[in-house]
Amino acid sequence: MAPRINLPPITRALLLILVALSTLNATLRFQKWSTSTSAADQAKPSTVSYVTSPRWAIPYLVLIPSESIVYPWTFLTSALIENNIVSLGISGAVLWFGGRYLERAWGGREYTKFVLFVTMIPNIVTFFIYALWHGIRGYSPPSATPINGLLALSASFLVSLKQLVPEHTVSVARSMISIRLKHLPALFVLANMLSGPLLGTDTAFWLSLFGFYTGWIYLRFFRLADIGTAESATSAEGATMRGDPSETFAFVSFFPEIVHPFLAPVCNGMYDLLVQLKLIRPFPDFDVESASASAAARSASGLPQTTSASGDGARTIEAERRRALALRALDERLNAAQPVATPSAVRPSDDSEPAAKEAQA
Repeated sequence: MAPRINLPPITRALLLILVALSTLNATLRFQKWSTSTSAADQAKPSTVSYVTSPRWAIPYLVLIPSESIVYPWTFLTSALIENNIVSLGISGAVLWFGGRYLERAWGGREYTKFVLFVTMIPNIVTFFIYALWHGIRGYSPPSATPINGLLALSASFLVSLKQLVPEHTVSVARSMISIRLKHLPALFVLANMLSGPLLGTDTAFWLSLFGFYTGWIYLRFFRLADIGTAESATSAEGATMRGDPSETFAFVSFFPEIVHPFLAPVCNGMYDLLVQLKLIRPFPDFDVESASASAAARSASGLPQTTSASGDGARTIEAERRRALALRALDERLNAAQPVATPSAVRPSDDSEPAAKEAQA
Protein backbone atom coordinates (compact mmCIF):
# COMPACT_ATOMS: atom_id res chain seq x y z
CA MET A 1 0.00 0.00 0.00
CA ALA A 2 1.45 3.34 -1.06
CA PRO A 3 2.08 5.84 1.76
CA ARG A 4 -0.44 8.64 1.99
CA ILE A 5 0.83 12.18 1.47
CA ASN A 6 -0.30 14.07 4.55
CA LEU A 7 -0.49 17.72 3.49
CA PRO A 8 -3.16 20.43 3.85
CA PRO A 9 -4.75 21.48 0.53
CA ILE A 10 -3.12 24.91 0.07
CA THR A 11 0.36 23.61 0.87
CA ARG A 12 -0.16 20.67 -1.48
CA ALA A 13 -1.26 23.04 -4.26
CA LEU A 14 1.74 25.32 -3.73
CA LEU A 15 4.11 22.36 -3.91
CA LEU A 16 2.57 21.16 -7.17
CA ILE A 17 2.74 24.67 -8.65
CA LEU A 18 6.37 25.01 -7.55
CA VAL A 19 7.36 21.77 -9.27
CA ALA A 20 5.27 22.47 -12.39
CA LEU A 21 6.49 26.05 -12.93
CA SER A 22 10.12 25.16 -12.18
CA THR A 23 9.94 22.27 -14.66
CA LEU A 24 8.36 24.50 -17.31
CA ASN A 25 10.97 27.19 -16.69
CA ALA A 26 13.82 24.66 -16.98
CA THR A 27 12.39 23.29 -20.23
CA LEU A 28 12.04 26.73 -21.82
CA ARG A 29 15.48 27.81 -20.61
CA PHE A 30 17.03 24.69 -22.10
CA GLN A 31 15.31 25.27 -25.45
CA LYS A 32 16.44 28.89 -25.49
CA TRP A 33 19.98 27.88 -24.59
CA SER A 34 20.26 24.99 -27.04
CA THR A 35 19.00 27.01 -30.01
CA SER A 36 21.24 30.01 -29.30
CA THR A 37 24.61 30.33 -31.00
CA SER A 38 27.39 32.79 -30.56
CA ALA A 39 27.49 35.48 -33.24
CA ALA A 40 31.28 35.40 -33.09
CA ASP A 41 32.21 31.74 -33.34
CA GLN A 42 28.87 30.03 -34.07
CA ALA A 43 29.44 27.82 -31.03
CA LYS A 44 26.86 26.88 -28.48
CA PRO A 45 27.22 28.49 -25.08
CA SER A 46 28.67 26.31 -22.35
CA THR A 47 26.64 24.32 -19.85
CA VAL A 48 27.93 26.57 -17.06
CA SER A 49 26.53 29.54 -18.96
CA TYR A 50 23.15 27.83 -19.13
CA VAL A 51 23.05 27.45 -15.36
CA THR A 52 24.40 30.87 -14.34
CA SER A 53 23.75 33.36 -17.12
CA PRO A 54 20.63 35.56 -16.97
CA ARG A 55 20.49 35.44 -20.79
CA TRP A 56 18.24 32.41 -20.68
CA ALA A 57 15.67 33.76 -18.23
CA ILE A 58 12.06 33.54 -19.41
CA PRO A 59 10.51 37.02 -19.05
CA TYR A 60 6.91 35.79 -18.90
CA LEU A 61 7.67 33.41 -16.00
CA VAL A 62 10.24 35.23 -13.85
CA LEU A 63 10.72 38.92 -13.08
CA ILE A 64 13.18 40.74 -15.33
CA PRO A 65 13.38 44.49 -14.58
CA SER A 66 13.77 45.48 -18.24
CA GLU A 67 11.05 43.23 -19.67
CA SER A 68 8.53 41.80 -17.21
CA ILE A 69 6.53 44.98 -16.62
CA VAL A 70 4.26 43.83 -19.47
CA TYR A 71 3.73 40.47 -17.73
CA PRO A 72 2.12 41.44 -14.38
CA TRP A 73 1.43 37.83 -13.36
CA THR A 74 5.18 37.30 -12.98
CA PHE A 75 5.06 39.23 -9.70
CA LEU A 76 3.41 36.09 -8.31
CA THR A 77 4.69 33.25 -10.49
CA SER A 78 8.36 34.21 -10.07
CA ALA A 79 8.15 33.39 -6.36
CA LEU A 80 7.37 29.75 -7.20
CA ILE A 81 10.17 29.12 -9.70
CA GLU A 82 13.64 27.75 -8.94
CA ASN A 83 16.44 27.49 -11.50
CA ASN A 84 18.23 24.37 -10.26
CA ILE A 85 17.49 21.11 -8.52
CA VAL A 86 19.23 22.10 -5.26
CA SER A 87 17.19 25.26 -4.70
CA LEU A 88 14.06 23.39 -5.80
CA GLY A 89 14.67 20.73 -3.15
CA ILE A 90 15.25 23.34 -0.43
CA SER A 91 12.13 25.30 -1.40
CA GLY A 92 10.09 22.11 -1.49
CA ALA A 93 11.23 21.25 2.04
CA VAL A 94 10.34 24.77 3.23
CA LEU A 95 6.82 24.42 1.86
CA TRP A 96 6.43 20.85 3.09
CA PHE A 97 7.35 21.51 6.72
CA GLY A 98 6.74 25.24 7.21
CA GLY A 99 3.62 25.48 5.08
CA ARG A 100 2.10 22.37 6.60
CA TYR A 101 2.53 23.68 10.13
CA LEU A 102 1.32 27.23 9.42
CA GLU A 103 -1.73 26.18 7.40
CA ARG A 104 -2.89 23.94 10.23
CA ALA A 105 -2.19 26.59 12.85
CA TRP A 106 -3.96 29.42 11.01
CA GLY A 107 -6.38 27.77 8.63
CA GLY A 108 -6.36 27.78 4.84
CA ARG A 109 -7.83 31.25 4.36
CA GLU A 110 -5.40 33.13 6.62
CA TYR A 111 -2.50 31.09 5.30
CA THR A 112 -3.38 31.98 1.69
CA LYS A 113 -3.60 35.69 2.52
CA PHE A 114 -0.23 35.52 4.23
CA VAL A 115 1.43 33.76 1.28
CA LEU A 116 0.09 36.30 -1.21
CA PHE A 117 1.19 39.22 0.95
CA VAL A 118 4.76 38.02 1.59
CA THR A 119 5.47 36.86 -1.97
CA MET A 120 4.07 39.68 -4.10
CA ILE A 121 5.19 42.71 -2.07
CA PRO A 122 8.90 41.69 -1.85
CA ASN A 123 8.87 40.92 -5.57
CA ILE A 124 7.32 44.30 -6.40
CA VAL A 125 9.75 46.25 -4.20
CA THR A 126 12.79 44.34 -5.48
CA PHE A 127 11.65 44.81 -9.09
CA PHE A 128 11.44 48.58 -8.72
CA ILE A 129 14.78 48.75 -6.89
CA TYR A 130 16.52 47.13 -9.85
CA ALA A 131 14.52 49.20 -12.35
CA LEU A 132 15.48 52.39 -10.47
CA TRP A 133 19.12 51.32 -10.38
CA HIS A 134 19.13 50.79 -14.14
CA GLY A 135 17.51 54.20 -14.58
CA ILE A 136 20.12 55.92 -12.41
CA ARG A 137 22.95 54.27 -14.33
CA GLY A 138 21.35 55.46 -17.56
CA TYR A 139 21.15 52.13 -19.36
CA SER A 140 19.65 48.68 -19.09
CA PRO A 141 22.11 45.77 -19.28
CA PRO A 142 21.60 43.34 -22.16
CA SER A 143 20.88 40.54 -19.68
CA ALA A 144 19.13 42.00 -16.64
CA THR A 145 19.21 40.06 -13.39
CA PRO A 146 16.13 37.83 -13.08
CA ILE A 147 14.20 37.87 -9.81
CA ASN A 148 12.70 34.58 -8.73
CA GLY A 149 12.71 32.02 -5.96
CA LEU A 150 11.10 31.20 -2.64
CA LEU A 151 13.49 33.22 -0.47
CA ALA A 152 10.94 35.86 0.54
CA LEU A 153 8.45 33.21 1.60
CA SER A 154 11.18 31.29 3.45
CA ALA A 155 12.13 34.39 5.46
CA SER A 156 8.50 35.13 6.32
CA PHE A 157 7.97 31.51 7.38
CA LEU A 158 10.81 31.91 9.89
CA VAL A 159 9.20 35.12 11.16
CA SER A 160 5.84 33.42 11.65
CA LEU A 161 7.40 30.44 13.42
CA LYS A 162 9.22 32.86 15.68
CA GLN A 163 5.85 34.40 16.53
CA LEU A 164 4.27 31.05 17.35
CA VAL A 165 7.13 29.49 19.34
CA PRO A 166 9.72 32.21 20.05
CA GLU A 167 11.75 30.27 22.61
CA HIS A 168 11.92 27.00 20.68
CA THR A 169 15.51 25.85 20.11
CA VAL A 170 16.68 24.32 16.84
CA SER A 171 19.55 21.85 17.23
CA VAL A 172 21.72 20.66 14.36
CA ALA A 173 24.78 18.41 14.07
CA ARG A 174 23.65 16.17 16.93
CA SER A 175 22.90 19.13 19.20
CA MET A 176 26.40 20.53 18.78
CA ILE A 177 24.86 23.75 17.43
CA SER A 178 21.72 25.13 19.08
CA ILE A 179 19.97 28.27 17.86
CA ARG A 180 16.81 29.81 19.22
CA LEU A 181 14.09 30.11 16.62
CA LYS A 182 13.68 33.82 17.30
CA HIS A 183 17.21 34.49 15.99
CA LEU A 184 16.89 32.50 12.76
CA PRO A 185 15.17 35.21 10.62
CA ALA A 186 17.99 37.72 11.17
CA LEU A 187 20.63 35.04 10.59
CA PHE A 188 18.85 34.00 7.39
CA VAL A 189 18.94 37.56 6.04
CA LEU A 190 22.59 37.92 7.07
CA ALA A 191 23.54 34.69 5.29
CA ASN A 192 21.88 35.87 2.08
CA MET A 193 23.55 39.27 2.37
CA LEU A 194 26.97 37.59 2.55
CA SER A 195 26.17 35.19 -0.29
CA GLY A 196 25.62 38.08 -2.72
CA PRO A 197 29.27 39.13 -3.18
CA LEU A 198 30.52 35.56 -2.82
CA LEU A 199 28.11 33.71 -5.10
CA GLY A 200 26.69 36.52 -7.21
CA THR A 201 23.18 36.09 -5.78
CA ASP A 202 22.46 39.70 -4.91
CA THR A 203 18.72 39.26 -5.48
CA ALA A 204 18.67 36.72 -2.63
CA PHE A 205 19.53 39.45 -0.13
CA TRP A 206 16.74 41.78 -1.25
CA LEU A 207 14.12 39.04 -1.40
CA SER A 208 14.99 37.67 2.03
CA LEU A 209 15.21 41.16 3.56
CA PHE A 210 11.84 42.31 2.24
CA GLY A 211 10.31 38.92 3.01
CA PHE A 212 11.46 39.38 6.60
CA TYR A 213 10.05 42.92 6.79
CA THR A 214 6.72 42.22 5.11
CA GLY A 215 6.12 39.05 7.13
CA TRP A 216 6.75 40.87 10.39
CA ILE A 217 4.71 43.95 9.43
CA TYR A 218 1.73 41.85 8.37
CA LEU A 219 1.75 39.70 11.51
CA ARG A 220 2.55 42.60 13.84
CA PHE A 221 -0.02 45.13 12.62
CA PHE A 222 -2.56 43.67 10.20
CA ARG A 223 -3.35 39.98 10.62
CA LEU A 224 -6.63 39.25 12.43
CA ALA A 225 -5.91 36.71 15.16
CA ASP A 226 -8.21 34.89 17.55
CA ILE A 227 -7.15 35.79 21.11
CA GLY A 228 -9.90 34.06 23.06
CA THR A 229 -11.78 35.43 26.08
CA ALA A 230 -13.17 34.02 29.31
CA GLU A 231 -16.56 33.55 27.68
CA SER A 232 -15.17 32.17 24.42
CA ALA A 233 -12.47 29.93 25.83
CA THR A 234 -14.70 26.90 25.43
CA SER A 235 -16.57 28.07 22.35
CA ALA A 236 -15.74 27.71 18.67
CA GLU A 237 -15.27 31.41 18.04
CA GLY A 238 -13.22 33.76 20.18
CA ALA A 239 -12.52 37.46 20.22
CA THR A 240 -10.25 38.77 17.50
CA MET A 241 -7.37 41.21 17.62
CA ARG A 242 -5.58 42.91 14.77
CA GLY A 243 -1.86 42.27 14.86
CA ASP A 244 0.36 40.93 17.63
CA PRO A 245 1.52 43.62 20.09
CA SER A 246 3.27 41.19 22.45
CA GLU A 247 6.75 42.08 23.65
CA THR A 248 8.09 38.75 22.42
CA PHE A 249 7.23 39.77 18.84
CA ALA A 250 8.71 43.27 18.95
CA PHE A 251 11.26 44.02 16.24
CA VAL A 252 14.18 44.09 18.68
CA SER A 253 13.33 40.57 19.86
CA PHE A 254 14.72 39.18 16.59
CA PHE A 255 18.23 40.22 17.61
CA PRO A 256 20.56 39.26 20.49
CA GLU A 257 19.84 40.97 23.79
CA ILE A 258 23.20 42.72 23.76
CA VAL A 259 22.01 45.07 20.98
CA HIS A 260 18.55 45.75 22.47
CA PRO A 261 19.61 48.99 24.27
CA PHE A 262 20.75 50.42 20.92
CA LEU A 263 17.86 49.19 18.77
CA ALA A 264 14.98 49.81 21.19
CA PRO A 265 15.07 53.67 21.04
CA VAL A 266 15.22 53.59 17.24
CA CYS A 267 12.32 51.13 16.97
CA ASN A 268 10.22 53.03 19.52
CA GLY A 269 10.83 56.30 17.71
CA MET A 270 9.84 54.75 14.38
CA TYR A 271 6.68 53.32 15.96
CA ASP A 272 5.70 56.71 17.41
CA LEU A 273 6.31 58.38 14.05
CA LEU A 274 4.12 55.88 12.19
CA VAL A 275 1.36 56.33 14.77
CA GLN A 276 1.51 60.13 14.39
CA LEU A 277 1.34 59.75 10.61
CA LYS A 278 -1.68 57.46 11.15
CA LEU A 279 -0.11 54.70 9.10
CA ILE A 280 -0.66 52.30 12.00
CA ARG A 281 -2.89 52.46 15.05
CA PRO A 282 -1.51 52.39 18.60
CA PHE A 283 -1.94 49.16 20.51
CA PRO A 284 -4.42 49.32 23.43
CA ASP A 285 -3.08 48.13 26.79
CA PHE A 286 -5.59 45.28 26.92
CA ASP A 287 -4.40 43.99 23.53
CA VAL A 288 -0.80 44.07 24.71
CA GLU A 289 -1.66 42.07 27.84
CA SER A 290 -3.76 39.56 25.90
CA ALA A 291 -1.11 39.09 23.23
CA SER A 292 1.61 38.66 25.86
CA ALA A 293 -0.45 36.03 27.68
CA SER A 294 -1.06 34.25 24.39
CA ALA A 295 2.66 34.31 23.56
CA ALA A 296 3.49 32.90 27.00
CA ALA A 297 1.02 30.06 26.46
CA ARG A 298 2.53 29.28 23.05
CA SER A 299 6.04 29.25 24.48
CA ALA A 300 4.98 26.93 27.28
CA SER A 301 3.34 24.55 24.82
CA GLY A 302 6.42 24.34 22.61
CA LEU A 303 6.44 23.31 18.97
CA PRO A 304 3.66 20.76 18.38
CA GLN A 305 3.93 17.85 16.01
CA THR A 306 2.29 18.38 12.61
CA THR A 307 2.06 14.84 11.31
CA SER A 308 -1.57 14.40 12.25
CA ALA A 309 -3.95 14.84 9.35
CA SER A 310 -6.54 16.43 11.59
CA GLY A 311 -4.15 19.10 12.88
CA ASP A 312 -4.12 17.88 16.51
CA GLY A 313 -0.89 19.75 17.24
CA ALA A 314 -2.31 23.11 16.21
CA ARG A 315 -5.50 22.47 18.18
CA THR A 316 -3.48 21.52 21.25
CA ILE A 317 -1.52 24.75 21.28
CA GLU A 318 -4.73 26.70 20.63
CA ALA A 319 -6.48 24.99 23.55
CA GLU A 320 -3.56 25.71 25.89
CA ARG A 321 -3.52 29.33 24.79
CA ARG A 322 -7.24 29.80 25.37
CA ARG A 323 -7.06 28.08 28.75
CA ALA A 324 -4.31 30.41 29.91
CA LEU A 325 -6.22 33.47 28.69
CA ALA A 326 -9.44 32.29 30.32
CA LEU A 327 -7.74 31.80 33.70
CA ARG A 328 -6.09 35.20 33.43
CA ALA A 329 -9.36 36.95 32.55
CA LEU A 330 -11.23 35.14 35.34
CA ASP A 331 -8.61 36.12 37.89
CA GLU A 332 -8.80 39.77 36.81
CA ARG A 333 -12.60 39.79 37.09
CA LEU A 334 -12.54 38.22 40.55
CA ASN A 335 -10.06 40.82 41.74
CA ALA A 336 -12.16 43.61 40.26
CA ALA A 337 -15.42 42.30 41.78
CA GLN A 338 -14.03 41.71 45.30
CA PRO A 339 -15.31 44.51 47.65
CA VAL A 340 -12.70 46.56 49.45
CA ALA A 341 -13.38 47.09 53.15
CA THR A 342 -13.11 50.68 54.43
CA PRO A 343 -12.52 51.83 58.02
CA SER A 344 -15.94 53.53 58.16
CA ALA A 345 -17.59 50.27 57.24
CA VAL A 346 -15.65 48.22 59.80
CA ARG A 347 -16.10 50.31 62.97
CA PRO A 348 -19.91 50.10 63.18
CA SER A 349 -19.74 46.32 62.88
CA ASP A 350 -17.18 46.16 65.72
CA ASP A 351 -19.29 48.36 68.03
CA SER A 352 -22.54 46.67 67.24
CA GLU A 353 -21.59 43.37 68.95
CA PRO A 354 -21.30 44.81 72.55
CA ALA A 355 -24.43 46.86 72.01
CA ALA A 356 -26.34 43.79 71.02
CA LYS A 357 -25.17 41.92 74.15
CA GLU A 358 -26.29 44.81 76.43
CA ALA A 359 -29.69 44.84 74.76
CA GLN A 360 -30.09 41.09 75.40
CA ALA A 361 -29.08 41.54 79.07
